[in-house]
Amino acid sequence: MGGPLLTPENDTLGRRWENDAEYLHVNSSVLVVTANPSSIKYSVSVTQETAPNMVYATADMMGEDANVASPSFNLTWVLPVDPSFSYFVRVHFCDIVSQAMMNTLVFNLYVNDDLAHKSLDLSSLTNGLRVPYFDDYVAHASGDGLEVLKIISPVKSLLFPGGGFNKKVVFFGSAVVAVTSVLLIAVCCYCCLAASRKKSPQKGGNGNGNGHPWLPLPLYGLSQTSHKSNTASCISLASTHLGRCFMFQEIMEATNKFDECSLLGVGGFGRVYKGTLEDGTKVAVKRGNPSSEQGMAEFRTEIEMLSKLRHRHLVSLIGYCDERSEMILVYEYMANGPLRSHLYGGELPPLSWKQRLEVCIGAARGLHYLHTGASLGIIHRDVKTTNILLDENLVAKVADFGLSKTGPSLDQTHVSTAVKGSFGYLDPEYFRRQQLTEKSDVYSFGVVLMEVLCCRPALNPVLPREQVNIAEWAMAWQKKGLLDQIMDGNLTGKVNTASLKKFGETAEKCLEEYGVDRPSMGDVLWNLEYALQLEETSSALMEADDNSTNHIHGIPMAPMESFDNSVSIDIVDRGGVNLGTGTDDDATTSAVFSQLVHPRGR
Repeated sequence: MGGPLLTPENDTLGRRWENDAEYLHVNSSVLVVTANPSSIKYSVSVTQETAPNMVYATADMMGEDANVASPSFNLTWVLPVDPSFSYFVRVHFCDIVSQAMMNTLVFNLYVNDDLAHKSLDLSSLTNGLRVPYFDDYVAHASGDGLEVLKIISPVKSLLFPGGGFNKKVVFFGSAVVAVTSVLLIAVCCYCCLAASRKKSPQKGGNGNGNGHPWLPLPLYGLSQTSHKSNTASCISLASTHLGRCFMFQEIMEATNKFDECSLLGVGGFGRVYKGTLEDGTKVAVKRGNPSSEQGMAEFRTEIEMLSKLRHRHLVSLIGYCDERSEMILVYEYMANGPLRSHLYGGELPPLSWKQRLEVCIGAARGLHYLHTGASLGIIHRDVKTTNILLDENLVAKVADFGLSKTGPSLDQTHVSTAVKGSFGYLDPEYFRRQQLTEKSDVYSFGVVLMEVLCCRPALNPVLPREQVNIAEWAMAWQKKGLLDQIMDGNLTGKVNTASLKKFGETAEKCLEEYGVDRPSMGDVLWNLEYALQLEETSSALMEADDNSTNHIHGIPMAPMESFDNSVSIDIVDRGGVNLGTGTDDDATTSAVFSQLVHPRGR
């Protein structure tokens, strides 16, 4: 409220935040106040991904000509809605007006004529000033209310014909005790596909059973299932990134009753089917095995993790179903399936070297976002070629977060946990010490790199003993400088020598025995991008010096200078998304990654 237009380039999740002026019912009753964006104090539960600091640093308060003494005075916003739908509402608050005293800002929050939150005291909720806070609601358009995100009905689409926007909605923020009040409300436009889904009203009232036209949403809780009927009364998860709660009948219709002809694969969690929703959207439906001991834990972990994440290189979760004790997850459909099927064991045409590099870069971006995008970081713990999926354009996306774990806090170096993962990809240090770090994912990704190059499984027990484990076998050839002798025969004579060398060096660093000697995913991403550049150039390449810093012919070589290990590097996604800031993790930087910390290395 009161802030400038924020475009997707200014938001970490690519959302658009509009100024509220055109929605204000009475402009003269409002005075815009601002604060220094850097003064906003984010918490563990409210981060930059929740809303940019500029959203919390601007606000509307009652103007000088407003009759603030009147108990009926309201700050009012009016928006057009379609009465045929229900809507998701998220309101953002931050007390940037109070200077020192707490508990001086108290107001009521109304949606329609219903009291959504009585005597809302921001300082009590946040234990401080300038600390952001948000709350979520579902509003029904049968009356008047602030309608923000459509919740799709089973019998209607988002393009409901003939409905039109014939209702106005009014959102009231009523001041009752405080001399001044601040109300911030934002529309999470980026999450339109994540709107909750409610079944058409049936006998017995609305979905929540209490007759209220809105209901607060629980934080990361699963849907509430009625044991008195075969349908679930679904309450959407709090995060707007999570999709709708499907009815089991919808899943049956989408998969043609789990037709075996639609089976895409079988994993540790269960079977995966191809499905089609009523609007024609193709989806992948993962049905958990009820006899699996870890099934429910992985089911909950996957939902909770994906509710916090959204990235171009992470598979998106559309929704879930837990009706009838089912554990069903519905994902976006990845037309080209797992990376492994393009490497061996199938009849698909082989990927070119450039395509393989682009796939590895996409997966590295997804993992780098996992490690740095969340407040504490997330460790995937099961990185392998079957969990890297390709869409119709061969864009790689990381999938399967059932084993994922929140990373260590700032004052910790690791997370102590039981060993889980896939044999052949397990970090040996994690296996020995049961201490999990982001570098465990780096090791697994190193195995993936060798798998991409050699087109063979991570473990193959039918081979001679020294060849069973691809990591050990490929590392032996890499150390001899003969990695080209074991690469996929389809690549022979088609790979730029300098690009292959950089790729091999990167994989070698990932597969170091100790995590402290491995690079971060940001460094891995950088080097893979560099290998792709070397592949794309048609000019002759030459070695700059013995430390494997490569030089592209025709581009002047900058004189080598001493460098400072503290130099930070911004890793930027090609789509414009800032992927974080990387710094060199090792006290002695290896020759392989010298260009990563050198200001002119690239």
